[in-house]
Amino acid sequence: MGQPTVLISGAGVAGASLAHWLAEYGYRAVVVESAPTLRLGGQTVDLRGAGRDVITRMGLLDEMRARSLDQRGIAWVRGNGRRRAEMPVDAFDGNGMVSALEILRGDLVEVLYNATRTRAEYRFGTRITEIDSSGATLSDGTRVDADLIVGADGPHSSVRRMVFGPEEQYVTLLGGYNAWFTAPDTAGLDGWYLMYQAPGLNASMRPSHDPALCKAGLAFRSGPVDYDRRDPATQLALLNTHFAGAGWHCADLLAAAAVADDFYFDAFLQVHMPTLSRGPVTLVGDAGYCASPLSGMGTSLALVGAYVLAGELGPADVFAHAKLGLALSRYESTMRPYIERCQDLPTGIDGYLPKSALDITIYTQVMKWMQRWPIRSYAGRKWFTTADAIQLPSYPAASQHKW
Repeated sequence: MGQPTVLISGAGVAGASLAHWLAEYGYRAVVVESAPTLRLGGQTVDLRGAGRDVITRMGLLDEMRARSLDQRGIAWVRGNGRRRAEMPVDAFDGNGMVSALEILRGDLVEVLYNATRTRAEYRFGTRITEIDSSGATLSDGTRVDADLIVGADGPHSSVRRMVFGPEEQYVTLLGGYNAWFTAPDTAGLDGWYLMYQAPGLNASMRPSHDPALCKAGLAFRSGPVDYDRRDPATQLALLNTHFAGAGWHCADLLAAAAVADDFYFDAFLQVHMPTLSRGPVTLVGDAGYCASPLSGMGTSLALVGAYVLAGELGPADVFAHAKLGLALSRYESTMRPYIERCQDLPTGIDGYLPKSALDITIYTQVMKWMQRWPIRSYAGRKWFTTADAIQLPSYPAASQHKW
């Protein structure tokens, strides 16, 4: 038997993490990415709990620390800039709304790619166009014979659509839309993540490595909106409609969104799959179990999912097609409780996008009082322990077989 091959669609956090573990276990990992280069945009993501444990097992924690952002915490602000409430970074032992170790998503992807690019085969500007029982045809006309195909291509996964069916069968809209992009820091963040809320609206600014810039977000409540995901002009028009005259720094943020080269817009959504695998195809990360940015758990789910999938496949030199179904079943049964915990949003979208001025007042007071005795202990257990809600399996050492 030749070296087993795993074809991965998507070179993001889930795809690059999986490539790392597959290389450790002796597999040939082929990663196809439709973008011409790495997608290095995105906001700050936290490394905590099981996700941080996976990074540690990869041997990459020191590099992540070197790239981490120096942040002071989160503050909820009024239109005039005065603060309604604060939660410093050391709240809840560094596991609060802003964790002790946060890194830009682009930096995380770059570290993972650099750790795998000589051990996995990356093909940029290429995507899977057809899947069959023994492999896939790519958009450049080539074919990859594969023992396993993995969709790690995000919440709008093309692999999921080709194998499992239309997106609307598995995607649940949560009642709002969100844009992320880089913008000038017109608020003077000084290490703080600032969040401004108005009824049905949320504008935020987070620190970046460049003190003159920030990672900005604009979000609004809405029922389903029919728009083209590949048409930024339509998306910008939606933002302008909702944020016109919204106050705070929203006018500056709208202007920055119009010229940002990393502008990203999408619905708040979750992906719920009755099963993660079908035949020799499986899903990992947002493609199979997106929890939405509201959960703060997307990075942990991607890192843990990749680790568990590779671990259940086991070393390449003992891989057998007859046991693939059992390995994929164990992957799902191990992940399912963690997925359900991460997707559980007790207040839905309401905490991020309150409906009324009264709701905003109540929410920010809750953020303030939950840090105080006697509520602090209960709040920490209920809201800030999700990342630890899985006991990572210990898998046998990676194969030393040289193919």
